[in-house]
Amino acid sequence: MLCRYRHKAHLCRDLDGAGEVYPDAHWPAQIGDALRGLIHHANLARRDAIEAAVRDKLVKQFRNGVRVGLSDTTTPSDRPGARKARLLLEVLRDREADVLRFTHDLRVPPTSNQAERDLRPAKIQQNISGRLTSETRTKDRYRIRGYLSTAAKHGQNLMNALRDAIIGRPWTPPDPAPT
Repeated sequence: MLCRYRHKAHLCRDLDGAGEVYPDAHWPAQIGDALRGLIHHANLARRDAIEAAVRDKLVKQFRNGVRVGLSDTTTPSDRPGARKARLLLEVLRDREADVLRFTHDLRVPPTSNQAERDLRPAKIQQNISGRLTSETRTKDRYRIRGYLSTAAKHGQNLMNALRDAIIGRPWTPPDPAPT
């Protein structure tokens, strides 16, 4: 399995699929290894910066993998998944700054794990009932869950944050520090 961890899970799943479509190609593993390495170093750095030499080496590995993949997929193929692999590579090339934003700004989480955990209760209800309730109720539920999740991430007591919101004095997160 190319990407065993839940970081950049959607990209890793797509890279796994590209590896199956192009089993002899090295680029899917190369890109996945570069992403895993960058995330690992971002997690190690926490509040400092990723060491420039390490970051630059892994970003170069990522870029080279994307370039090789793009050159391997220039001609249309009737292989199942070939178009999806090509589109993935184009996104990785065209949106590189977004994909790798966490490598330059450690305030940006490299994974979407927390966001996925925040949505899990709603997804479970949807799976159990086969649907969510009305759109208005669903929006309200997500708004409340998002508010409480943000408060928790900032170390707030959730009962106090909920009470304050109900009485019209909602807690608000501090403005981000200027960069």
